[in-house]
Amino acid sequence: MNRAAIGVYDSGFGGLSVWRELRRLLPNESLIYLGDGKNCPYGGRSREQITTFATEAVERLVQEGVKMVVVGCNTATTAAIDYLRGRWPDMPIVGLEPAVKPACLTTQTRRIAVLATEHSLRSDMFLKTAERYAADVEVVKVPGEGFVEIVENDMEHTVEAQAIVRRVVEPLRGKDIDKIVLGCTHYPFLREAIAEALQGENIDIIDSGEAVARRVEWLLERYNIKAPSDAVADLKFITFADEQYRLRLMRKAQRIDLQSGL
Repeated sequence: MNRAAIGVYDSGFGGLSVWRELRRLLPNESLIYLGDGKNCPYGGRSREQITTFATEAVERLVQEGVKMVVVGCNTATTAAIDYLRGRWPDMPIVGLEPAVKPACLTTQTRRIAVLATEHSLRSDMFLKTAERYAADVEVVKVPGEGFVEIVENDMEHTVEAQAIVRRVVEPLRGKDIDKIVLGCTHYPFLREAIAEALQGENIDIIDSGEAVARRVEWLLERYNIKAPSDAVADLKFITFADEQYRLRLMRKAQRIDLQSGL
């Protein structure tokens, strides 16, 4: 048993979609959420820049005394996860990757789409996963241009957000695609807008949040570091941006808890 917190890191607000699944599955676990904010978005950055940002973030979480780190950012995972695991070999570090495998294994039309940042779509991790599981599946790669900025500015339910989402996803209509993979943790906050833009199409929208939470649960058991059942979760939010950004992170998380009934 271990009452220390789990650290969750993202470029900004997006990792709260993973934080949400951790809260649902592991309500007794304390969480320290680090939303970079200062350097967001990561999508157009170089691998070296992203690795530097990720290293600084994990160092900060280690200073906070976390027992595990969840890199709740697809772009940071593709750029830096191997380096981070080598830097902290004794720390369980969980990364994210687009849910290409389950989409490829369940598609009936043999055509899927992956919405992600440009960096993630170009990454070795994505290309190797697609090569392994999509040998007989056509994968349509779609950069979610403007999606991160929508979520960072709390604009998910605005007319402007709907227009941006439609512009990106409407070209997928009528293309016999039956699975769309959300390959960035910001994108699940736009699930409703994506579904509305694709209304009438028989398309499943898939993200990695639940799978990551289950992986975290498994690792907690494996390393015997799960919080006791009587533990009361302490939720903390930190950032490399300013105090206003930190407060926005906290308020968004509070809304998530209310919506989840926690």
